[in-house]
Amino acid sequence: MSLISKLRCITVDVTGTLIAYKGELGDYYCMAAKSVGLPCPDYKRVHDGFKLAYTDMAKNYPCFGHAAKMPNIVWWKTCVRNSFIKAGYDYDEETFEKIFRRIYASFGSSAPYTIFPDSQPFLRWAREKGLLVGLVSNAEYRYQDVILPALGLDQGSKWDFGVFSGLEGVEKPDPRIYEIALERAGNIAPEEVLHIGDSMRKDYRPAKSVGMHALLLDRFKTPDAEEWRKSGAVVLPDLVSVQELLTLGTLTC
Repeated sequence: MSLISKLRCITVDVTGTLIAYKGELGDYYCMAAKSVGLPCPDYKRVHDGFKLAYTDMAKNYPCFGHAAKMPNIVWWKTCVRNSFIKAGYDYDEETFEKIFRRIYASFGSSAPYTIFPDSQPFLRWAREKGLLVGLVSNAEYRYQDVILPALGLDQGSKWDFGVFSGLEGVEKPDPRIYEIALERAGNIAPEEVLHIGDSMRKDYRPAKSVGMHALLLDRFKTPDAEEWRKSGAVVLPDLVSVQELLTLGTLTC
């Protein structure tokens, strides 16, 4: 019996699975600085500063400030300001405001992202097969409302429901985000759902822990993929391979 005949729903991670970042973080910070007549910040320092600032914000105000009722723009403004400060750039308020507005607008558009060529065909195929398609992502509301539609990933034609951490107040790897997805799908039994992601910690393990099927994509040939396979996970290179497995394969995942 093929795996697809056992399924009623597929849930999919977004970043790294359906879409990817385009270019480097420093590109967008550089363009923003140049727009107000300043030289480019150092790429490595900005990248390292952002990682530290983002980690701090995610720890102190998880899910983009959901529990603290912090507005999305305030969360990101604090994160971006701290990124610059940790990188050694402390701009005056007026200058920073102009730089931040440029960065916030860029990352609220489709500009920094690229869609994998197999994403739209796979989602269309799954829905044509009668499967519900849900997105499960550690992302804020702009993914749902602006970014995904701008990339041609529209709700209603490519996916049916979304579970985004910034809107739900729960984020991966907390298994509760997958329980919300099951509810959103109409309380479908977990064994009738397959989750597809790119992280053992955030996607595979928590989805399996609630009883869902799961598999991983290794789009970027990560060194971790061999360990994923050794631990028993099905690891495939792209969504074309997933479609073939679901149609022809009998593997349990």
